[in-house]
Amino acid sequence: MSVSDFSGDCDGRYPVNVHKVFHAHVYFDARTLEFATELCQQAGELFGVQVGRVHEKLVGPHSAWSCQLLFKSTDFDQLIPWLDQQRFLASGDEKPGQEGKKGLSILVHGVTGDHLKDHTDHAYWLGKPLQLDLSMFQ
Repeated sequence: MSVSDFSGDCDGRYPVNVHKVFHAHVYFDARTLEFATELCQQAGELFGVQVGRVHEKLVGPHSAWSCQLLFKSTDFDQLIPWLDQQRFLASGDEKPGQEGKKGLSILVHGVTGDHLKDHTDHAYWLGKPLQLDLSMFQ
């Protein structure tokens, strides 16, 4: 299964605003690169969040290409619902929640200094969760 095949269904926990600082990792593949890049740039412009590099390779524990957003709890309540709505690919101009929509997967996690807990206990998902390689944190 590729990142492009993820539907709007979510098997993970929906993000909650319980940390001071967060990362959001927007996952994509070659087909969704332009869409994901635009999404991250818009998040930076609209919400003033820090936008990291667009990685067209695997980085850290991530099993797909990704771009990291860094934001604070004060940005959370506006940014997360926006990301959840905007992560859907424009295929025929359907609105999020309609049948047949495909959305990017986004990992949202607290930044506490404990990388293992941040990517497990403090991890939340918009869209389908991806497998993470946590071996580097153990």
